[in-house]
Amino acid sequence: MRRFSIKAMQTDQPDEGRLKVHVTAASGGTPIPGARIAISYTGEPDRQLEEVTTDSSGNTEELELAAPPLEYSTSPNEEQPYSEYTLSITAPGFEPVEVVGAEILPEVTALQEIQMIPEQGEEYERFVIPAHTLFGDYPPKIAEAEIKPTSETGEIVLSRVVVPEFVIVHDGVPTDSTATNYWVRYRDYIKNVASSEIYATWTDAAIRANVLAIMSFTLNRVYTEWYRNKGYDFTITSSTAFDHKWIHNRNIFQNISRIVDEMFGNYLSRPNVKQPILTQYCDGRRVTCPNWMSQWGSQALGEQGYSAIQILRNYYGESMYINTAEEISGVPYSWPGSNLTEGSRGQKVLQLQEQLNRIAKAYPAMPTISEDGIYGSATANSVRTFQSIFGLPQTGIVDYPTWYKVSEIYVAVSRIAELNP
Repeated sequence: MRRFSIKAMQTDQPDEGRLKVHVTAASGGTPIPGARIAISYTGEPDRQLEEVTTDSSGNTEELELAAPPLEYSTSPNEEQPYSEYTLSITAPGFEPVEVVGAEILPEVTALQEIQMIPEQGEEYERFVIPAHTLFGDYPPKIAEAEIKPTSETGEIVLSRVVVPEFVIVHDGVPTDSTATNYWVRYRDYIKNVASSEIYATWTDAAIRANVLAIMSFTLNRVYTEWYRNKGYDFTITSSTAFDHKWIHNRNIFQNISRIVDEMFGNYLSRPNVKQPILTQYCDGRRVTCPNWMSQWGSQALGEQGYSAIQILRNYYGESMYINTAEEISGVPYSWPGSNLTEGSRGQKVLQLQEQLNRIAKAYPAMPTISEDGIYGSATANSVRTFQSIFGLPQTGIVDYPTWYKVSEIYVAVSRIAELNP
């Protein structure tokens, strides 16, 4: 691991966070080896700290960067709790990309995905990341009923709860016809929102409680076709007044990503209510919201030893419980129902092997394996390599998060789910 210190420039940055960058082609999701990433502190953009290069899987090594004290982000504080870096990415044959304001929190790993388009002779793409919602100034949520009526004439409501492959995010308030619509993978959307609205330094229980609230709210929008029923062509907006803050091309955090991968099939329910609950919340510091979850309050309860469901019931009542969606859309094969390990056999192992071999064509660090339906040491080694490339625990065991990550990457590199929005 490399460490870049900017303490000479920032005396208030005594702690360290980590950053890993993954660079792929926008079309097809294939890795871009040899991409160069120049890193500078956003406060001094002309002073480059270091330059790193991606490997055959499009990944940089994990880098250590200076960050503010941990306590700035674990309890309410007036100080900015994260440091900001500018990343300038270049690769032969591709348009340059610049991300300004990548957030580094202490003691956690930031993950920056970069998608590059083929060179067209245009100016570089520049993305400026705005302030985190707990630090910046954003409009509070406009209150809504947590359960939507479904008896109105002409209303579109799905027959069951399905986790979508994509959501369409309207990057503005609903009535802003000039705002861009983005097709975003559901899990990526949840990871982005969680990284934008809570801090990755919080307790595991607080993060899980907030992720469940974000997922349930989002699936309520999906299930009730809330915006389409109003004549719009999107699923959800990036406005905090109406929905959640989603920020195009922002970095996410590894621990948040892993939690979402473990839980993305879940949502919050009440007895005898079919739809996911529209779980609204506020920061609990600048804005108070009786009967909603307080974000800072959830962190305080997490530090007191509350579990995720105890935190949620503290705010939403004892009748709230965790449910599981009936279907995960956009995947070639469903989860086998239990982990695949060495010694496993059958159709699900064969499906896994087929997908791993297709991924290996795009990611040469992965070995090609026999497609025989037998989970031997070679298959376990391929799985470990896959897990290493995509930031999962390197167990060699195909658990729920690994199965669906394999499905996601397989779909991307084989273009099964190519969109024509």
